[in-house]
Amino acid sequence: MTRLFFLCGLLVALNAPAKDRVEAARRAKERAVAETFRTAGVSWPPEELYVRAFKQERELEVWAGARGQPLRQVKTFRFCAASGDVGPKRREGDEQVPEGFYTLDQFNPRSQFHLSMRVSYPNDADRRRGEPPLGGAIYVHGDCASIGCIAIEDDPIEELYLMVLEARGRMKRDVPIHIFPRRLDAEGLAALERHPRATPELVAFWRGLEPGWRLFEETRRPPRVSVDPGTGAYRVRSGR
Repeated sequence: MTRLFFLCGLLVALNAPAKDRVEAARRAKERAVAETFRTAGVSWPPEELYVRAFKQERELEVWAGARGQPLRQVKTFRFCAASGDVGPKRREGDEQVPEGFYTLDQFNPRSQFHLSMRVSYPNDADRRRGEPPLGGAIYVHGDCASIGCIAIEDDPIEELYLMVLEARGRMKRDVPIHIFPRRLDAEGLAALERHPRATPELVAFWRGLEPGWRLFEETRRPPRVSVDPGTGAYRVRSGR
């Protein structure tokens, strides 16, 4: 019997018959993905992959390169749906897309939104600062619907899914995804401070994300991130 679960806008079918979407995506997209990497000057599959998303700009960037070296931008995907507004996810049902430093830690080839990859929310910072129940099941997926997820439609999710799947196999660890309210240069931070939702607590949170954004801009290396066990604040240092 097929059981259906609603998770973060995803209808996940367990034990339901399904064609092998991953292999179908590989046949349809791998040649184009390899060419995208070749054009960017990066070998395929890559030794390292890094994803970052900007909610205000509705863009998801893919960066890749040789292990330990500065990464190159390979492709930008456009969101077609992302619920909520700027600001982190703090509780179940708030419909916010999380903000912070995460990984893509699970793959769902049977998602009712075609293909999906789970964002590792809640992390230690979310657990320290959120309001239980925190919720979960936040994904990057296909189709064009969202309750706290990032949707990029079916065609591009096939490309992104292959990129992350192949890179994870080479990296032997989960691929990082860092989600920002927007680009956090001086102009972006000033705009967030003027935002109708801005509070002193939110502004402090966004300023705590800024070092992670800035270090990558300066070095093209994903920053190393930990969480202060007392305050839940992010600690960011260079990934060089």
